[in-house]
Amino acid sequence: MAPSTVDEIEGVVQQLIKNDHVRWWNKPNLRSLYLLLVPFCLFIESTSGFDSSMMNGMQALSYWQEYFNHPKGGQLGLLVACYNLGALTSIPFVSIVSDHVGRRWSIIMGSTIMIIGAIMQGLAQNLAMFIFARIFLGHGIVYAIIAGAALLGELGHPKERAFLGSMFNAFFGVGAVLGAGIVVRTLTIPSDWSWRLPSMLQACPSVIQIVFAFFVPESPRWLVSKDRSEEALAILIKYHAEGDASLELPHVELAEITKALEIENDSRKRGWGELFQTPAMRRRSLVAAALGLFVQFSGNNLISQYLVPILKQIGIGDPHTQVRYNVGREAWGFVIGIVMAAITPRFPRRRMYLLCAGCLLAVYSGWTVAQARNRITGSKESGYAVLVFIYLYSPAYCIAYNALTYVYMVEIFPYYVRTKGLSWFQLFSRSSVMFSSFVNPIGLENAQWRYLLVYVCWLCLEVVFIFFFFPETFGKTLEELAFLFKDEKEAQAQLAASAQKVLDDPTAVEIRQTGEKSA
Repeated sequence: MAPSTVDEIEGVVQQLIKNDHVRWWNKPNLRSLYLLLVPFCLFIESTSGFDSSMMNGMQALSYWQEYFNHPKGGQLGLLVACYNLGALTSIPFVSIVSDHVGRRWSIIMGSTIMIIGAIMQGLAQNLAMFIFARIFLGHGIVYAIIAGAALLGELGHPKERAFLGSMFNAFFGVGAVLGAGIVVRTLTIPSDWSWRLPSMLQACPSVIQIVFAFFVPESPRWLVSKDRSEEALAILIKYHAEGDASLELPHVELAEITKALEIENDSRKRGWGELFQTPAMRRRSLVAAALGLFVQFSGNNLISQYLVPILKQIGIGDPHTQVRYNVGREAWGFVIGIVMAAITPRFPRRRMYLLCAGCLLAVYSGWTVAQARNRITGSKESGYAVLVFIYLYSPAYCIAYNALTYVYMVEIFPYYVRTKGLSWFQLFSRSSVMFSSFVNPIGLENAQWRYLLVYVCWLCLEVVFIFFFFPETFGKTLEELAFLFKDEKEAQAQLAASAQKVLDDPTAVEIRQTGEKSA
């Protein structure tokens, strides 16, 4: 049984949104905000998806293979892993940039870096330039991912916050399908442009983000932290109350945000030490580090980056067939990702993570048996069984690791450490994907089907860890979740009192009338 959290107390905001029965698509201001957030925030993960499937498909391109002297084993691993090496170099700076200049400008900065990196990759003249370009690309992506995930959680209406966060990872599939599909078409180009063109097209999502950056408001929580509460209230009124300043919700939200930031700021250390200053923060950091490992070292990178070698091992050697399987798998993963993102945020987080890890363990066990039988007996049927398990992997993974990861990370970290917490998560996530990107081709080449047993054992560990250490965050606002654990119970009571005061205090009507005039 997981260690207990604070008592379940329904917050004032939760009571107010329960009385709101109008769906977001019937609210013009909120609808326009969400439509703008799709190209500005959700397309960020598309860049990572594009890179992953593009690098997977390139391994089937003869011109790419010849240009880089048929890389395999450790060299192939380096070519794929250097993207995440670049991501690691940005970790110390991301929270500083995002907290100083805001979420929007952090996304713009990361997108600009990625555009430059994509052009450099497409124009690479040798292996060293290709690797440097991919490092440059990876350096930019983390600025955009962390700021984008935070902005979605902090700007969205409390009713749709979890749904928006779950869609963030689901849009990985948009880029993955595009990257895989483009490689299918460029396979027919009889020159080095068969790989240069998709490399340059990787800049497209970043261009879209910069275009839409100037139409999306800043995070209200960031504005309050910079003593710009009037601007924050105006944003909350416009989008969470459809411009009606007499409604209670935006004023209660502002009161909760202000009080939560005040409590956090009074007790916080400065710098990275904030992540470890109390037992509750150490617990958050442990969960974030573990989740960073789990989402990238559960066998997903073996499929997304090295499908071509796996297909060769089960007897599918035709490049045209390989790239088509890559497109089909990415398209299937995208559809499943969207479906799961719409469903799983409605359920308790810890339960979904346990279900996800358990299903992945079952899939990998079956896959290991099928691939072992294929290699030992040469059975065609067992080769097709491997493909079935590879396709079953997507729904199992998307239950939680895809649908809930950024929702959960935004939920467990308070505002002042949110970007540091996301950076901490990214440190372990990028480290694990870099490690797996490097060792996967070596393991596949030397151990073949036996290498899959590594993931079977690791998934067993994941189930145990989630059961004992993951806290439940379902059904609370971000401000309530800022004081999630037992040693933060007193602060949670202060937060609840400040929110209730907005409703009970005789001056509340005057505050709302003032807000109406200013709006």
